[in-house]
Amino acid sequence: MAEEKVEVFGYDQLNNFKIHKSKPTTKVNISSNLDWFDTKIEIDFDGQVANLAEIQKALAVKQNYVPLGNGTYGLLPEEWLSKFSLLFKMADSNGKSLRVSKYNFTVIDELHDMIDDEDIRKELVEKKEMLLNTNPEKYEKLPVPVELKAELRPYQESGFQWLVYLDSVKWGGLLADDMGLGKTIQTLTFLQYYKNTNGKMKALVICPTTLLFNWENEINKFTPELSYLIHHGPNRTTQSKELQNYNIIISTYGTLRSDVELFIKNNLDYVILDESQTIKNPTSKVSKAAQLLTCKNRIALSGTPMQNNTFDIFSQMNFLNPGMLGSKEFFKEQFAKPVDKFQDEETKQHLRKLIYPFLLRRTKEQVAKDLPEKTEITMFCEMGKEQRAIYESYRNQYRSKILGTIENQGIEKSQFAILQGLMKLRQICDSPAILNEEEKYANHSIKLDELVRELQENIGDHKVLIFSQFLGMLALIREKMIEHEIPYQYFDGSYTAIQREKAIQEFQNNEACSVFLISLKAGGMGLNLTAADYVYIVDPWWNPAVEQQAIDRTHRIGQTKNIFAYRYICKDTVEEKIMLLKDKKNLLVKDIIADDSNMIKQLTKDDVAYLFS
Repeated sequence: MAEEKVEVFGYDQLNNFKIHKSKPTTKVNISSNLDWFDTKIEIDFDGQVANLAEIQKALAVKQNYVPLGNGTYGLLPEEWLSKFSLLFKMADSNGKSLRVSKYNFTVIDELHDMIDDEDIRKELVEKKEMLLNTNPEKYEKLPVPVELKAELRPYQESGFQWLVYLDSVKWGGLLADDMGLGKTIQTLTFLQYYKNTNGKMKALVICPTTLLFNWENEINKFTPELSYLIHHGPNRTTQSKELQNYNIIISTYGTLRSDVELFIKNNLDYVILDESQTIKNPTSKVSKAAQLLTCKNRIALSGTPMQNNTFDIFSQMNFLNPGMLGSKEFFKEQFAKPVDKFQDEETKQHLRKLIYPFLLRRTKEQVAKDLPEKTEITMFCEMGKEQRAIYESYRNQYRSKILGTIENQGIEKSQFAILQGLMKLRQICDSPAILNEEEKYANHSIKLDELVRELQENIGDHKVLIFSQFLGMLALIREKMIEHEIPYQYFDGSYTAIQREKAIQEFQNNEACSVFLISLKAGGMGLNLTAADYVYIVDPWWNPAVEQQAIDRTHRIGQTKNIFAYRYICKDTVEEKIMLLKDKKNLLVKDIIADDSNMIKQLTKDDVAYLFS
């Protein structure tokens, strides 16, 4: 008021709530220790020094005034609050100084204009350059391991270098690239580098069951010099010494819950959580088990680290860098509640500053120039025991029947029996519930479980096409869409032209509609669905031309996005054998095989025995 020359009456009579007239002057002295910054800070209101604990208490309840020794209250101006409030929120106080974890170096960086110590300035600049990727030229000094059997895209190389820098300062990081951008290959490149640098490397990878074999395939394909063991299933070892002979142990979240004591006995260099949002609930058994793991450092991988609310990020960050966001209760009160309940923009920015250095995210749109127009990925799934038992029963039944028919009538006259047997096994790979048999089976489907998980956890704002050859499988997927309240459109060969066009327009133009379910044969021709950029083929088949037609529904003139196409294959089934046989017989040549009957003519008796083995 005095600055604006406004005369104030009655100020002297405010005995119970008297505001000090002076603005605060703030002196800061920062020293750097091994794991923290010590910040000596003095807030002076014209001779009245504010108590640090009182300031912390006031800021915790969002008060902008603090009691002073003479009975008055010092007013904390807006510009002071914007500069210092995060420091007081994240620091531990002993009454004289504030101690800030080096995890929270961005808090200290806010005070850079008040820092006199040149070494501290250099330390902060280095961390910013390497963690916030503001100086990517520095990354070029570190070559990619020669053992890597792939050429990394530029953004993947930056991701690898980011992981290397985090390792050098022994901080954990969350690689949060969009689905399909290669989080696994970036991690494997780093693990190969770590082994080369240190002469040895022991890592534990925890992932959803459906990703076990994708890790196996990626290791074999890109870093074959790294030895690995899949630790999963009823026959897994109970002896920790048997895990010592491998560079990478691949296991699941379910196994982690039961075998955490076994894993703790191993001297691990790294623990990697794939789809780390699985531990978002800090009170869950799997989250508690993950926190118990002992290792030199940690990495988390997730395309969607925050799915429903701000609190999702706490457990993942606490796994990576224990204590960096305070206690669970502190985080809930100081960050989650203000952001989720009150949409507090300042708190949102404070949280972003704290986690941003430890989270690297690139979207498809950001790295589009580095991507091919179309990326095709095979996802391997492992059946549960109920689905496997039904599969094995039918396989044994048809193997005996078909080999006997071939023996008696020759392969040409056995085509119908072969096709029938293959179709039954493929249907079971989707779900035994879609078999058209007198005996009805329950819906045991690893593909359905995985598909729903992908849609709920990884898709985000993207649009998706889901193709299946079997109407029964599409019906099961529809049920799941309704159950999980996922907006979708649908069409198969029974739809009229008007119904089809209505479904297409709804999918293309309604942002809320994220999924389109389509019969593979009905959807292979004449559709233009450029709103989608992810394609899932639930049941791949011999003829790649049919699948390519489906994928090309999105990959057409007018498409400005990069397309990712996923094929689901059940491990150790006819689906995997067909894929291997296609490669062996070079059946991928376009248009060689126009239909199923031509496909059968390409097979020998040994091929048929292999498919039903």
